[in-house]
Amino acid sequence: MHKEAISPYAILDLIKKRWSPRAFSDKKVATESIQRIIAAAGWSASSYNEQPWRFIVGVKNEGDTYEKVMSCLNPFNEAWAKSAPVALLIVSKNTFSASGKTNRHAWYDCGGAAAFLSLQATAEGLYLHQMAGISPEKAREVFQIPSDYTVVSAMAIGYLGKPEQLPESLQSAEKAPRTRKTLSEITFGSTWGTAHELTK
Repeated sequence: MHKEAISPYAILDLIKKRWSPRAFSDKKVATESIQRIIAAAGWSASSYNEQPWRFIVGVKNEGDTYEKVMSCLNPFNEAWAKSAPVALLIVSKNTFSASGKTNRHAWYDCGGAAAFLSLQATAEGLYLHQMAGISPEKAREVFQIPSDYTVVSAMAIGYLGKPEQLPESLQSAEKAPRTRKTLSEITFGSTWGTAHELTK
């Protein structure tokens, strides 16, 4: 199933092809692909080049990390994410290493790294679904994460599965067309809430 973005603007094919399924194939993801998507994330920009992102990566049937990551998801997410062959947690370092001061851009930078990761994954023929439905406290306990770090989000990663493998309640969302707000709804000019001229 393909759900390319439909845009009146000439955006990159990788961006058009990226979307977030919940149905994943059980096909194994090659180690080299996992290495490349993490490496791509690491080349994202960050404040003072702090690179605050850390990744806890679990591969199904390889050690116990995968099951530990799954245990940190809420029940709704775990129910479908457990079909993905790779699961990871994105963890943010909350302070600058040089000064010890709070890095208020850390989560923003982790989001940038996640975007780079998702585009590299798309180039690899992989799909991922990012999740906010996690227990950071459980993750801190399970992985013994230091107090200076916070779990930001989780990802399920793998090859595309079939909507029919999902519970009926999720199948319609899996098949539904993708939608986005228009530029005029998100791009303002001199007055907040007033669409910028370039969007008209």
